This record gives sequence, structure tokens and C-alpha cells, in this order.
Amino acid sequence: MELFDHRTSLNQQIHWPFLQELNIELFVKREDLLHSEVSGNKFRKLKYNLTEAKRLKHDTLLTFGGAFSNHIAATAAAGKEYNFETIGVIRGEELDDAIDENATLRFAKACGMRFKFVTRTQYRERKSPEFLKVLQYEFGSFYHLPEGGTNTLAVKGCEEILGEEDNAFDFICVAVGTGGTLSGLVNGSYDHQHILGFSVLQDPSLKEEIRTFAQNERWSLTTDYYFGGYAKISKELIHFINKIRTDTTIPLDPIYTGKMMFGVLDLVKKEYFPRNSRILAIHTGGLQGIAGMNQLLKRKKLPLLQSNSS
Repeated sequence: MELFDHRTSLNQQIHWPFLQELNIELFVKREDLLHSEVSGNKFRKLKYNLTEAKRLKHDTLLTFGGAFSNHIAATAAAGKEYNFETIGVIRGEELDDAIDENATLRFAKACGMRFKFVTRTQYRERKSPEFLKVLQYEFGSFYHLPEGGTNTLAVKGCEEILGEEDNAFDFICVAVGTGGTLSGLVNGSYDHQHILGFSVLQDPSLKEEIRTFAQNERWSLTTDYYFGGYAKISKELIHFINKIRTDTTIPLDPIYTGKMMFGVLDLVKKEYFPRNSRILAIHTGGLQGIAGMNQLLKRKKLPLLQSNSS
């Protein structure tokens, strides 16, 4: 099946004058182009999980996410393509009456995903064996994918992001949500490389979660570029994302890759990276979230993010 094939993504160089002045080479690994709907790290995270679900003869996937979750959208799309029923346990019971107003949930529904909307208090129990038993009683047997898709098999998939052609890079930069992608990059990297994660959350348990999967210590995290929270955005970030798209044709999402790229370029200007460094920034996809973010920006009367439809 196509989704399970081994794929590589192209590295696109960014040519900006200040990079040349510091003799820094910056490339973006276009993982967003791996698949039209299951792109970026979600392609990697689902690859071995769906293989395992097939092996165990499961026909239903159940997972968790918020209103604009890339993981929810990707799981729904993969389920439709590979004949799995899909169930999304969604944080926020108020969303039950607003599915058609939410681009992510509307897409997932069109792919056949069924929803269970829970309160934020209930959602905190998503890792609880007792809560999973309740869900099994309600929905029957299913293959459980954790929030964000991060587990051992997801990390295994993310270990395949870097290829032999990436040996020349000194730093690998990536946005971090649950830590699975960074862990895979750490395990799949070369000995001379440092993996720098840009956390989109201030989660004190994140480092320990990464250490559960990462097989070495050649990595670090920064929370300096999370812009106030997971779904928070500013005029400065909007302008930056739109400028990147205009200047390089690379679309960035506002939750993950936009913040990561802002941080990478800011650190270059601050000379965090030694001169003559070669940097590879991983584009983890997530572009489906732009439509939902633009809905919020319209309501707040803020500038909109460029999109394929704009």
C-alpha cells in the first residue's frame, strides 16, 4: 500500500542575504509534500501503526485530539484510504454543535470519522486505562492511537525522516508537540548532528517524555518561540509566515512550522549557530490548520495567512 512505502523528501534551500553574510546554509526538508492529506510527521507516525493495526486484524482506529488537530485530520484521511473505521475523541463538548463550522472536523467527518466530544476534565483522562475501557465498552474493539500519534511505532517511523543525503548537516531543527518526531530524529541522526526542538507548549514533562524514546542526548529544547501557547499567534508571526511563502514559496502552518522557522532564523541572527553551519529544518506538515486559524483571525480582525485559496 502506498502509505507504507518508503519515501524521501526534497531539501529546499532558503537564500536570504543575512544567511550568506554569516556563511550559514539553511535548508527545509519538505515533508509536507509526502502525501496530499497525510503529510509530514503524521505520515511517519501512522506508517508503522497502521501496519500493526492491520497485522492485529483491527478494522477501527480510535484517537484523541483538539478542534484543529493535524493528527485527527491525518488519521481520518488514512482511515478512509486504507479501509479503517475511525473514531476521534475530541476535547471540548461545545464543538458537538459546531462541526460544520470547523474546517478540521468537517474534513475528518467527510472522511468518515465518528466523534465523541468530551469535557476538558474528561479529556485529561485520555491516558487512563479505565477511560480506555469505557471507550471500548462504547465502541467495541479498536486500535488505540494516542494524542498526537506518539508511541514506539510512531518514533520508528520518524527515524526514517533523515536519509544519507542529510549527513552533511550540523543542526536538525524541528517543532515539538508531543516529542515523538524529535525522538525519531535523535535516533535517526548522525553522531556529529545536534537536534534542536522548538516546543509549541510549555510542558514541564516533555523532556522526560522525549527521554522515554530518544536513544542519545544529542538534543535540546527551546521554549522561547511558542508565542504564548499552542494555538496563539501574533501579527508578527502572521507577517513572517506570509513573507516566507512569498519569498520562498514554502507554506508554513501557524502552530508548528511557522514558530519553528521564526525561531531558527532569529537564532541565526543572534549567532547561536556557529559560522559555516549547515542547518536542516524539518517541515512537519500541518497545513490543513491554516483554514481554521484564518477563521479565528477573521473574528479577531487580524491579517490572514496566505493559503492556496487566497
